[in-house]
Amino acid sequence: SFFIIPGLVAVDPELIKTILVKDFNVFHDRGVFNDAKADPLSAHLFALEGHEWRVLRQKLTPTFTSGRMKQMFGTIQQVAEEFLKYMNENCHREIEMKNVLARFTTDVIGTCAFGIECNTLKNPDSDFRKYGNKVFEQDALLMMKFVFAMMFKDMAKRIGVKLTDEGVERFFLQVVRDTVQYREMNNVQRNDFMNLLLQIKNKGYLDERDGGAAAGENGVKGEAGLTLNELAAQVFVFFLAGFETSSTTMNFCLYELAKNIDIQNRLREEIEQGVEDYNGQVTYEMVMNNQYLDNVINETLRKYPPLESLTRVPMRDYTVPGTKYVIPKDTLIQIPVYAIQRDPEFYPDPDQFNPDRFLPDEVKQRHPYVFLPFGEGPRICIGMRFGMMQAKLGLITLLRNFRFTPSSQTPSEIVFDPKSFILSPTTGNYLKVDKI
Repeated sequence: SFFIIPGLVAVDPELIKTILVKDFNVFHDRGVFNDAKADPLSAHLFALEGHEWRVLRQKLTPTFTSGRMKQMFGTIQQVAEEFLKYMNENCHREIEMKNVLARFTTDVIGTCAFGIECNTLKNPDSDFRKYGNKVFEQDALLMMKFVFAMMFKDMAKRIGVKLTDEGVERFFLQVVRDTVQYREMNNVQRNDFMNLLLQIKNKGYLDERDGGAAAGENGVKGEAGLTLNELAAQVFVFFLAGFETSSTTMNFCLYELAKNIDIQNRLREEIEQGVEDYNGQVTYEMVMNNQYLDNVINETLRKYPPLESLTRVPMRDYTVPGTKYVIPKDTLIQIPVYAIQRDPEFYPDPDQFNPDRFLPDEVKQRHPYVFLPFGEGPRICIGMRFGMMQAKLGLITLLRNFRFTPSSQTPSEIVFDPKSFILSPTTGNYLKVDKI
């Protein structure tokens, strides 16, 4: 029938492992529409398929190593200091944290991806905030175009279907062009993503000192670099994924900590102990090696994964191992991350917020493929380290200085926005914020 395509929902952890890892060569594509010609910002790493994805992933992977993250840490700390100033000026009252956290992460990703001070904490109506928000706005026409493009990719490309808003495209392409032109004319060097992407654009690879491979190690040096539009598409998706997913994770985390004050107090104590262990300094190592903070964020990601589901499409007919069941080529496979991570079979009392679920002994007792907030396998989220780093530093900055409790406007239960691409609440998150 028209507008109906075959689908399959994979809920068995072993089948999920097979799809995401064991037989990745069959299931490497997400089935997400992209068209570099008509919609240049859509041709980013998340959406690309096949050989194009493999080549680009190989080029970009060195930009997200732990060494690169450590080099960017100081840049994020500067934004965190401005964040602290803002909070000091606005505490001892109710604050709508969802908006404030989105402005913090917008400023972080703006400086790390573009090398630009967005200043949305001081100016919430900045263009970066305006157009960043616009990307996540959905209406009936966009949803129809999105469904049509996924179901009829070839036809969508022939008629030039465009999923990116014209104003959003103009803004981001112009910002990237201006930034690239200024840096190349003035030989600007900076510890950020743009600097690394410019190396890849001009050389096709990263220098070894920047985390790249030695000559001939992985074939990247033989590949062409990035075009300006390709570079713009990667910066665009870094920006979107970097600000929205991290801010919503921090927002959900603070909501749970406000409702569970004992967990908040314990986390604050663990953070202070960690700072003391690192000679009173909030260092990259201190931020990334705090076990209880990891547990709290992982429990947040369990209850509130940024993407409700993962998608994969087989490149050929595929027989499920140990069965006679054949998954036809081009079947849209959904892996329902949200449902799996709220399944009482895997997580008893799943609606309770309990960071101790992620104690090492507890984790060992669960199948590893029932926790998938970043995906898994070769297409695991490439920016996972960066997202975790900015979320952790943001939470450390807040919890060392402020106490969060429910306000008269704090919802007893979160209602999710059905129109949002990512898991997001329909309302703001009003919390009472007191200086410690």
